[in-house]
Amino acid sequence: MSPADTEPSPAFVTPGLRRRMACWLYEGMLLFGVVFITGYLFSTLSQTRHALDNRHGLQAFVFLVFGIYFTWFWHKGQTLAMKTWSIRVVDQQGQALSQKRALLRYVLSWVWFLPPLTAMAPFHLSGGESFVLLTGWVLVWALLSRFQTDKQFWHDAWAGTRLVHYETPKPVRQKA
Repeated sequence: MSPADTEPSPAFVTPGLRRRMACWLYEGMLLFGVVFITGYLFSTLSQTRHALDNRHGLQAFVFLVFGIYFTWFWHKGQTLAMKTWSIRVVDQQGQALSQKRALLRYVLSWVWFLPPLTAMAPFHLSGGESFVLLTGWVLVWALLSRFQTDKQFWHDAWAGTRLVHYETPKPVRQKA
């Protein structure tokens, strides 16, 4: 067997954990703008005058908008943050995601946040305690990818998706 036979296909090279987490953090920064516009749109359409009025409606609306955002971009292959970090999401065969699979990935990706949010709810933790619990869980969840055979996050394994290294093809110049 030659060394080329043991190396993963170029289309299936999993980006390193640091790069995936850097992309994750960058995505969070970009989502700040999405949340801002979503909150403004919701408060305008619902005529909400106080930030705590219709809080659950706003949370449901943000969840829906995030679902549309991620499903749309993952179906196309990349969000803006993923383009920046040369990462693409594909199915197990290396093909673009169907919208159904992208939506499944979105729902399963909430494992990043639901366990600590569920643990926080009954205890009414302070902001600092909540931050520590949420950060600790995110670190544990990210490190659990080390136990996956192809180093993917567990929600990707469950959704039948994978993150791969992807370089944008360079445009071909026509000779005059």
